[in-house]
Amino acid sequence: MSQPLDTYEQAIEFLFGRINYERTQPDAYSTADFKLDRMRHLLEAAGNPHQQLPAVHVAGTKGKGSTCAMLASLLRAAGKRTGLYISPHLVRFEERMTVDGVSPSPTELVALVNRLLGPIAEMDRSPVRMHPTYFEIATVLAWRYFLDRQADVAVLETGLGGRLDSTNLCHPWVTVITNVSRDHTHILGSTVREIAFEKAGIMKPGVPCVSGCLHVDARQVMLDVAAERGVPLWQLERDVHWRWQDRERRMIAVDTPARSWSELPVTLRGEHQAANTALVVAAADCLSTRDVPLSPETVRAGLQAVHWPARIEVVGESPTVILDAAHNWESTRALLQTLSTDFRARRKLLIFACSRDKDHRGLLRQLTPHFDSLIFTRFQDNPRSVSPDELGSFVETISEIRAHRAADPYSAWKLARRLAHADDLIVITGSLFLVAELRELVLETCRPGIDSPPVPTPETPSHAVP
Repeated sequence: MSQPLDTYEQAIEFLFGRINYERTQPDAYSTADFKLDRMRHLLEAAGNPHQQLPAVHVAGTKGKGSTCAMLASLLRAAGKRTGLYISPHLVRFEERMTVDGVSPSPTELVALVNRLLGPIAEMDRSPVRMHPTYFEIATVLAWRYFLDRQADVAVLETGLGGRLDSTNLCHPWVTVITNVSRDHTHILGSTVREIAFEKAGIMKPGVPCVSGCLHVDARQVMLDVAAERGVPLWQLERDVHWRWQDRERRMIAVDTPARSWSELPVTLRGEHQAANTALVVAAADCLSTRDVPLSPETVRAGLQAVHWPARIEVVGESPTVILDAAHNWESTRALLQTLSTDFRARRKLLIFACSRDKDHRGLLRQLTPHFDSLIFTRFQDNPRSVSPDELGSFVETISEIRAHRAADPYSAWKLARRLAHADDLIVITGSLFLVAELRELVLETCRPGIDSPPVPTPETPSHAVP
């Protein structure tokens, strides 16, 4: 039996000492490293918590986190105690798992980890590579926490892909697949069709699925997999339609095969969030047979309560400062579209860092023409960051805009503040890891001018979603 952990710091050190593909160089692992056998074994040792709690399961390339936040808020508004599992976290590990907005306290987290130490040690001793990974352990901890807190349902965001993701052993009421584009190509495949197949892996026989895929290849994959597995499938722009009713007030109408909705608030910024809202409302219709009382008033209240940090989040004024975790083509396109329609500035400054497994050259080709000044840096808490020199050197081959280099995010922020005037716009993007390292600092600097709620503490119930 492993020695019990006494402190929160010991629990975090234990977790971060596991194999962690969020922090591993992409060439150090492949699809063969993602196997559900380890997860099944660990869940069985933990009492199979996933079999005791229904789920709403969400996959996709762009918007899955926002969609999870909206779904959790709707279920809470309907009176369901709702677990929410997301990844990665912004500041604290325990932000990944909440029940009605409350994360585990340090004491609870230590107790949760201690309950798994024995099974993990036993699996580590197995001669057939059964070492549970960081994400697998985190997922089991979340399910155990949800049961401890007597959750009625869990909203689960996939970590990577879907077919082989640790969350894919859940028992869903409904599955949701948001828009699909190229990302994690070294694992999921180099084409939209291949990536869509991995995302479609969360479909379960007889369980309704709502898909927001717009690419023709991705849509066909959804149809093929749904037909093969006997899945009732609603597709955006075929079965689910939305339209603006009032752009200024950000109200939309949504039509699904079940009913028509009107005056629905789109709380999160960006046109793409209107489409995500439509998917959420369609999923709500699919839940109508599951004793989830989602009246129009309940849905409106749930949507209005949503807050999702680091997604086109305005955290400062004079100059305007925006944090956004865009790290792939589709999310960057959505960011640029929102900047062009919702924000006016004399000059636009970009603070950018990126993980090596992302298409940083493609992202910079998208971003560079829309900014007047560029500051490249690297995040400190993850070894996968591309160096500022490499980013700057590439941009100098495609643009005449001066590329500043900063050794760390703090230095990049200080430089941006020095360069920016009150009527300028500072955008911090490229990676959630960059945004996570800068968010608290930026909020502290800008707090007098903006009221942006912090990520909730474990002891503070809140509609804010970490």
